[in-house]
Amino acid sequence: MTNICIYGAGAIGGHVAARLAHARQAQVSVVARGAHLQAIQQRGLLLTSGDERWQGPIAHATDDPSTLPPQDFVLVALKANALPSQAAAIARLLGDTGVAVFINNGIPWWWNHGLANQGGALPLLDPAGDLWRQVTPERTLGCVVYSPNEIEAPGHVRHHPGRNRFLFGEPTGHASARLARLAGLLTASGLPVETTNDLRRDVWLKLLVNAAGNPVSALTRLGTAERAADAGLVALSLALAQEIAAIAQASGWPLPADTVRTAANPPSLGVNQRPSMLQDALLGRPIETEAILGQPQAFARQLGIQTPALDVVLPLLRGLGRSLAG
Repeated sequence: MTNICIYGAGAIGGHVAARLAHARQAQVSVVARGAHLQAIQQRGLLLTSGDERWQGPIAHATDDPSTLPPQDFVLVALKANALPSQAAAIARLLGDTGVAVFINNGIPWWWNHGLANQGGALPLLDPAGDLWRQVTPERTLGCVVYSPNEIEAPGHVRHHPGRNRFLFGEPTGHASARLARLAGLLTASGLPVETTNDLRRDVWLKLLVNAAGNPVSALTRLGTAERAADAGLVALSLALAQEIAAIAQASGWPLPADTVRTAANPPSLGVNQRPSMLQDALLGRPIETEAILGQPQAFARQLGIQTPALDVVLPLLRGLGRSLAG
């Protein structure tokens, strides 16, 4: 049976882990921490969405990944800012043949892999190049997720019904046996999986949503519906989305104009959701500043693109991050 480790079984990672465990298509291990880990060890991991429930056997639940055997797939659902410190542990879990699958918001650390005339590690995302050297982009798949989830209680992840979409791809854009194998396992678990041959375009499309909404919600402590009711905040979100779209286009990935408008003011359907960065800010956890705004600004500087909205919001977000760290 395939060994799959969910490295970071929080809201998104827990969603995937619970579905895999429920389907019993693989031997599932999870790396988690604190009360959430203790609940998983005692009662297992539960996912609910409306009236639906998913729960199954977790082979190993630990906060020490060195206790786990080598894995066929390691699905890394940590926040981008936590990844560099875990490079050695992730690499060890891969053994000689394992594949790391990074489920992250924003620009991923492996971005330069396979691109012509590009360098290696991105200093804002992989400062010492540990991920690039130890995990290596050649052993990596990427994932873009549209799925609102929260940890309802320790050991219990709640998915808010609505959008639920997981896109997986090779950094190089090619089809591969390992991508097909992973997609097959996840599809068998009931996860709504798609594969893509242009993962970077999908990263930019998701980044429109993250960059337009997450920082504004984190800075104001307002959910999606509350933010949408404030014309000034909608205008700021639109400015951020337009700047991200300009950076994407200059980088070679033009995005449809309607996606820019929707990202700035998505239909809430009356639901006041809390984006992931707002959840982290409210809980006093580190936020994904560099992957969502810092690296896009760095790209803009290289391309000679003016980003006045981003240049104001990014220092505020970095300040918030320092405050949370303190």
